[in-house]
Amino acid sequence: MSTPPSVPDEQAAARRHALRVLALGSLGVFVVFLDTTIVNVAFETISRSFDTTTGHLAWVLNAYSLVFAAMLIPAGRLADRYGRKRIFLIGLAGFAAMSALCGLAPNAGFLIAARALQAVFAALVVPTSIALILPEFPAARRHVAVGTWGAMGAAAAALGPTIGALLTEYASWRWIFLVNVPICAVMIFFGARLLRESRDPQASGIPDPIGVVLVAAVPALLSFAIIEGPSRGWSDPWVIAGFVLAAALLPVFVRRSATAARPVMDLALFKVRQFRLVNAATLLFATAFYGMLLSNIIFLQTEWHYSVLRAALASTPGPLVVTLIARPASKLAGSIGYRPVLLAGAVSWAAGSAAFALAVTSSPHWAAHWLPASVLIGIGIGLTLPVQSGAAVESLPPARYGLGSAVNASFRQLGAVLGISVFVAVLGTPGPASAVDAFHRTWWVFAAIGLAAGAVLLVPRLRRGAPAGEAPAAPVPAEAQAR
Repeated sequence: MSTPPSVPDEQAAARRHALRVLALGSLGVFVVFLDTTIVNVAFETISRSFDTTTGHLAWVLNAYSLVFAAMLIPAGRLADRYGRKRIFLIGLAGFAAMSALCGLAPNAGFLIAARALQAVFAALVVPTSIALILPEFPAARRHVAVGTWGAMGAAAAALGPTIGALLTEYASWRWIFLVNVPICAVMIFFGARLLRESRDPQASGIPDPIGVVLVAAVPALLSFAIIEGPSRGWSDPWVIAGFVLAAALLPVFVRRSATAARPVMDLALFKVRQFRLVNAATLLFATAFYGMLLSNIIFLQTEWHYSVLRAALASTPGPLVVTLIARPASKLAGSIGYRPVLLAGAVSWAAGSAAFALAVTSSPHWAAHWLPASVLIGIGIGLTLPVQSGAAVESLPPARYGLGSAVNASFRQLGAVLGISVFVAVLGTPGPASAVDAFHRTWWVFAAIGLAAGAVLLVPRLRRGAPAGEAPAAPVPAEAQAR
């Protein structure tokens, strides 16, 4: 006669299962966020392969980020209705298939289209992964799970160029996409056996399709105008039309979100002050972060004439710092509050960006000039990206963590679009004599934007309560308000 398991044994088994689910979900986020930056280091190689311009190839990055941002929130709603495990596995399978298409792309246009499709499935992975993780942890430990999940996304974005360089140097740029296929296959195998299915019994219908189009169209138009402005001229009718249409469609999107039966963006979440401010900071910091990543890799290859691998290795100290401090930074924010940690991250980022602009010249001095700035940048990223992920949802009830995380990830991806666009616009097409000065301009711009990401958290509270008849989307814990 077998002895029934004791309570401690059951608790230990539940803890092991939770950690496995956390590892699987975090790996899923790592893979899809890796693809937001893994292309950066191969940018010049792909450009030569397809004989295309930087402005045109920027859409290989922006197509992924735009569609990713637009689909994140609808993906969460689909998962609530049809099952989080099912949508997570479908996302991984589709992501693998579209990655294969990217790796086999015969031209730049095909690659851009495949990247957009790849992003659709990537978006299915992010909100479902956090929704699968959270029920496995008790309420007291959920902030640690969210911090780990966010740290993996931050580490992926930071490590992307290094991993991309290794694949490009020793295989081909096509393997930066093809490598996803076996990784996703292994994850699907274990996910089918490990994950538990869950859904929201009250979920029905699909998110407003017009809202989905608008949330992608507004940043796409803005990105087009910013990228094309320097080459076409800022007074060009197409550039002006891009800015005007983006400005005109933004209030249409807000109105649609307020009136649609199943809006893409739940505006009630933004009545929570912490959620509102952290997402504004996320947008600003992501703009600086993604623009800087691309800027540095291209500088090393074009101005210091480093090979793809050497450029990536030269950039490695920053990502290494990120991986070392991302998780401790999340724990520190849980102890002292998110605001001082994010402010320290913004200051470190701005100092590192300024160091690039002040010290780096056309003569390669990696140890003396590049390394110190890279370390400061890495500290800034590690103190910021994972902490923003946790701080954004900290003031929401657990039932809304998935939606809140999707909104925050959307703001990060929209920042990626803006960052790449700003880099292309500020850099322009300088001649050999003025190229270094052009990169200095981009570093100063990204220093200012990164610092603004910290400053926005200091916006004073204009009112203590909501007007009559208006309630916040979720109660904000007293400790969260104090931070």
